Amino acid sequence: MKIALEIATTLKNAANRLKGYDKRKFMAEAVMSLGRGAQRAAARQMGWCRNTLIKGQHELRTGIECLGDISARGRKKAEETNHLLIQHIESIVEDNGQADPSMKSDRMYLKITASSVRDQLKSRFNYTEKMLPAVITINRKLNQNGYRLKKVRKTLPLKKFQKPTLFLTT
Repeated sequence: MKIALEIATTLKNAANRLKGYDKRKFMAEAVMSLGRGAQRAAARQMGWCRNTLIKGQHELRTGIECLGDISARGRKKAEETNHLLIQHIESIVEDNGQADPSMKSDRMYLKITASSVRDQLKSRFNYTEKMLPAVITINRKLNQNGYRLKKVRKTLPLKKFQKPTLFLTT
């Protein structure tokens, strides 16, 4: 089956303006009105997913709206999978933290890197490789909790004075 180009573009534009259940319902109604073989033609010519079309036709036939749990997709946060991780990180970091030397902000600067925090989590709290997040994730967790990874300079070095130049006298 061949769908006319004008009809295909109109249907695609209309479907792109809808979301979720309404989009599936519209796509299913369009395919059913085009007749036999339209499902494959719509998938091929308009780029619609056949599974979406089947789901939409099922929803039309039964009258039951299928809900998608989009919020449950994706990776969970590190602290959700391991509830004690943030407490363990803070117990390691509290010994190595230093207040802002200029006392202009509430930031805590660390003398320890995120990779060494990860190593200490393994040694002190018996974490395995699979239980720990990546170094970048630990770095983000440190930043979210107000710690900044920065080299701390305790004192300023003395300035070197220029050697006095000898004036020529004539």
